[in-house]
Amino acid sequence: MNEDFIQLEKTYQLAVYPKRDIVLVRGENARVWDSEGREYIDCVGGHGVANLGHAHPVVVAAIRKQAERLVTCSNLFYNDQRALLTRKLVEITPRRLTRVFLCNSGTESMEAAIKFARISTGRTEFVCAEGGFHGRTLGALSATFKPHYRTDFEPLLPGFHFVPFNDFDALQAKVTRDTAGVILEVVQGEGGVHPGRAEFFARVRELCDQTGALLIIDEIQSGFCRTGKWFACEHFDLQPDILCLAKAIAAGLPMGAVLCSDKVSLPVGKHGTTFGGNPLSCAAANAAIEVMQAEKLEEQAREKGAYFRTHLQPESLSKVREVRGLGLMLGIETVQEAQPLVLELQQAGVLVFSAGTHVIRVFPPLTIEYRDLDRVLHSLKEILK
Repeated sequence: MNEDFIQLEKTYQLAVYPKRDIVLVRGENARVWDSEGREYIDCVGGHGVANLGHAHPVVVAAIRKQAERLVTCSNLFYNDQRALLTRKLVEITPRRLTRVFLCNSGTESMEAAIKFARISTGRTEFVCAEGGFHGRTLGALSATFKPHYRTDFEPLLPGFHFVPFNDFDALQAKVTRDTAGVILEVVQGEGGVHPGRAEFFARVRELCDQTGALLIIDEIQSGFCRTGKWFACEHFDLQPDILCLAKAIAAGLPMGAVLCSDKVSLPVGKHGTTFGGNPLSCAAANAAIEVMQAEKLEEQAREKGAYFRTHLQPESLSKVREVRGLGLMLGIETVQEAQPLVLELQQAGVLVFSAGTHVIRVFPPLTIEYRDLDRVLHSLKEILK
């Protein structure tokens, strides 16, 4: 049966993804099953989407209830679920952020952030970090560093400059009177799971205040408790002017959001979206955030991340250089290429993914049970020793 579904996708889907030959059809918390009934522990989680695991009953109930009431509602009208979500997002994000724009994905949130920064400052240039990943649409791709993603689509938007991550002097040298924004991840996910430094972010914040550039923080992958805080910028008490969110926000339904400070303003009609903030996704997001609060997922991520790193020591694993990350946003830097190890782990019933050539990313649901986390650790030790 697997082969039938695989062949259908190969025949009809545009081949832009490096797919693996399994067909996932069902999930429950950290476990997923393929069409032949084989069970896996999912530490891919939709690249950081499944913070609540799969089929969380509270979110499923909220989606079912809302689907019976109202699925879509134009942004020409107000909506109860949208209103509740915008208030909730302002309440849980850093204190400077007072307004919300809802969209459908992370790359859309970055596109919006670029437009918002341009129109709010009257400037056109941006400073970004080497190793940064912000999406694949044309504007977001202009802020993404890796040539593999960029080269075939150039020329991209002009005015984007790249400096080494965590290098304040290099960044300061690129910020001018034409800089609309500085775009950074707090933890570079696609770039190899590299956390930023507190001193670096503090100086960048001061520089933006001095120059009038807006500080745009991308927490598309690191947000919603993944790193052991609600948002990774809280590790450094970092206050963005614009915060880009997506992935885990609606527990698997497509949604993104841009949170803005009072420095951001634009006239009616200058940006918009058809599906952004639809009632179904908003109901899922409201339920998901309530579960995160009730189950204290930031504490779970912090404790389980510490447990993982305590029980996976690089010194005892000949194929490992370093284990790094924050909370349950984890990267294992390997001596050899990571992808063959990723496939070995899949054969052992553990799904992980890579970040570049020599890093295995491990992003389990924050709700993962310790017995499943132990299964992951056992398989990693067996394959990496």
